[in-house]
Amino acid sequence: MRKLFFLLTFGLALTVNAVRLKDIASIRGVRQNQLIGYGVVVGLKGTGDGKTEFTAKSLGRMLDKLGMKTESGLVESKNAAAVIVTAQLPAFAKSGNPLDVTVSALGDASSLEGGVLLQTPLRAANEEVFAVAQGSVSLGSGEKNVFTTVGRVPNGAIIERDIATDFSTRKMFRLTLHNPDFLTAARSAISINKELGGQYASAKDGGTIDIMTPFSYEGRGVELLATIESIEINPDQKARVVINERTGTVVIGENVKISKIALAHGNISVKVGDAKDKKGPENRVHLLDTGASVGDLVNALNKIGVTPKDLISILQSMKAAGALHGELDLL
Repeated sequence: MRKLFFLLTFGLALTVNAVRLKDIASIRGVRQNQLIGYGVVVGLKGTGDGKTEFTAKSLGRMLDKLGMKTESGLVESKNAAAVIVTAQLPAFAKSGNPLDVTVSALGDASSLEGGVLLQTPLRAANEEVFAVAQGSVSLGSGEKNVFTTVGRVPNGAIIERDIATDFSTRKMFRLTLHNPDFLTAARSAISINKELGGQYASAKDGGTIDIMTPFSYEGRGVELLATIESIEINPDQKARVVINERTGTVVIGENVKISKIALAHGNISVKVGDAKDKKGPENRVHLLDTGASVGDLVNALNKIGVTPKDLISILQSMKAAGALHGELDLL
């Protein structure tokens, strides 16, 4: 059986755990775009597609465009494979910049090792071509168990058109929090207004903050955003325990609290309550003060030899009994 592990996440201290706004929020309109294309990889050593119709048609059309017409319009070769090519177009991408692309076999090819991707247009969701890819496919590892039908072409695509964006003259910007939370949104707006010296930011909901461009930053939207992104915020979060039973990982947030409770699990006994509740010198129940956190509980259980597997069962039982105050997420 796989060995189990557990982790503790502590601290939302106001001075220790402040993070930059750029790490917890995004500026509306600044994002990556997905690109996709259909292509052919050639030069394989007999590991390509067999009698796959779409691969044969693709090779026939390609040769036709190169001036080599075929009678049937089909070309079968185990040295070629049909592939799907994907890439992420970054924000503010400019024409001529390179992109890494991922190449995935579409047919029954057994390996793309040693192949070369032929020129492949990459389109966005609006069907417009934003990049063109071509180059040698790398599987990225010499291990035996590597997925040989998926590879990469580092810097294999060239961006063909700029992404139209103009942030310098905007009158308003919108921030969206990665993890929406009303308290975090309110803190962010307060901190931004303090930095800009006026009421320019307002929290619209738990995940949205609108910012009006101050007069002093007109025409300097990039500098404004640089200032805002560098502001440090103390994000809040819900009390939560995340359990991954497959890997045996338990992640416990600092704010998770437990009520008065006595529990027994095998030869383990723990009681959360007042010290005066203890009865008898031979009582083997481990005591924790009222208001103890789950972190205190875990430390106590560690001292008496609890295993992470037992910890998972204990936390699930405590949640069922209503003694664990926080969300319990099972992955």
